[in-house]
Amino acid sequence: MSTIARVSDDLERLDRLIRETLPELEAHGLNYGPFHYRYDSGREGDAYRVSVAERKHGISLYVLALTEDGRYLAESRADRFPKASIGKSCVRFKRLDDLDEAELRDLLAEAGRRPAPGAA
Repeated sequence: MSTIARVSDDLERLDRLIRETLPELEAHGLNYGPFHYRYDSGREGDAYRVSVAERKHGISLYVLALTEDGRYLAESRADRFPKASIGKSCVRFKRLDDLDEAELRDLLAEAGRRPAPGAA
């Protein structure tokens, strides 16, 4: 299977997984759960609770949700995704099969229950 076909297949599988796990989030392409944010600094705008982006070297999954202590949820669970590169709100991976599906579903389900940063 070519890299392009594999990534396309992974994006379709990930879309299905997100829609199954978070059916209550309105979907716009590969963006789920639109919300408006406003920070104490006055900065505001629109974002999505969960977003997926195809990148040159794989896929990025953005999860905008905070833990009880105010940390980004994805960053707080970095140890659960050893084959991924984790940023504050981003899980970057080459293949969907590199992620433990149960852990991914748990991350997404928790994101649906947690507040988004700056959500108005």
